[in-house]
Amino acid sequence: MRKECVAMLLAGGEGKRLGLMTRKLAKPAVPFGGKYRIIDFTLSNCGNSNIHTVGVLTQYSPLELNQHIGIGEPWGLNRQKDGVSILSPHTRAHGGHWYAGTADAIYQNIHFIDQYNPEHLLVISGDHIYQMNYKELLDEHTRNEADATISVMEVPWLEASRFGILNTDENLRIYEFEEKPAEPKNNLASMGIYMFKWSVLRRHLLEDHACAHSSHDFGKDIIPKMLAEGNEMLAYPFKGYWKDVGTIQSYWEANMDMLDEDLSLSLNNKQWRTYSNSANYPPHYLDKEARVNYSLLSAGCLISGTIEHSVLFEHVHVEGRSLIMESILQSGVQIGAGVVLERVIVMENVKVPDGMMIQTPEGAEPLIIDQNFIEQARESTTKVEGDLLWNQ
Repeated sequence: MRKECVAMLLAGGEGKRLGLMTRKLAKPAVPFGGKYRIIDFTLSNCGNSNIHTVGVLTQYSPLELNQHIGIGEPWGLNRQKDGVSILSPHTRAHGGHWYAGTADAIYQNIHFIDQYNPEHLLVISGDHIYQMNYKELLDEHTRNEADATISVMEVPWLEASRFGILNTDENLRIYEFEEKPAEPKNNLASMGIYMFKWSVLRRHLLEDHACAHSSHDFGKDIIPKMLAEGNEMLAYPFKGYWKDVGTIQSYWEANMDMLDEDLSLSLNNKQWRTYSNSANYPPHYLDKEARVNYSLLSAGCLISGTIEHSVLFEHVHVEGRSLIMESILQSGVQIGAGVVLERVIVMENVKVPDGMMIQTPEGAEPLIIDQNFIEQARESTTKVEGDLLWNQ
């Protein structure tokens, strides 16, 4: 039976700009929002959009990501004849090499797509935080009989030169694509979410593979080639929350955004749930001395100090007289008594000793704290009124 739409989820990113968080972990597997992984948002979008045939293309440090996805049960993708499939360049039937680019990643898995003979192919990334109904994108794509439909959103004009910009006519038909233009003509930025007519894209992928000078990338090669050949290409405006969490700063901002009730992204949206393959722990415990303001706490937390505008993962313990502000504490973090943390990201299972103060300098990217950081800080601290003080 022919599938209407198959999704290919690009999840092989190394994420070097996330520093210590991706030292041994693929970027889509990085913990987010108290109980999730970054990839959970895209997988949840697929399940909620009734797109149940999903190929997940992994590459860099895939083990933990593969274990997290499993058979796709939390997202409703554990189906007998399709569901979720993990696709690695190292496990292909005829060997293979690492993906040379986003388009090459799809090309290397043409055999997987062809077995479903889909009318349309959705290409998405596991690096973004957003909630989107792909079925609405598909409906607009088919209604306009487009060869490609690219999801776009308006970005601030001052930031437009950082994005791939799509120039369109009054009917949102794309006539030009500019990669990070110095003087952008508009502020419609590509979100890296593509809906293609599979027969058209397949031909372009074969031609691109045969081109020795191509970088095998959608934004740099496939999209410009399709425009040059006159393919029907449409922009699809997206009005909700979307963030590429590719840097420490953007990762921290997106976690803080979870605490803003005025934003359109909500983890408590019953009409559009975000699912994860995480354990169910009993409710977190706050003793009578604890004070928690505008923060997100996962289950299993023991809090005696003060938490302000922060995100805490499961099994985080914070002792009395400690103050945590605008920070992210990953699973199993242990905070001693009298600790002050401000605008930092504390990695899994780190133990912060009594009296330590760690604050990110004004205007700097949030500090990432691992156990090695703590040990170095202890060696270079000075005694100030009985407390340890880390001077950055």
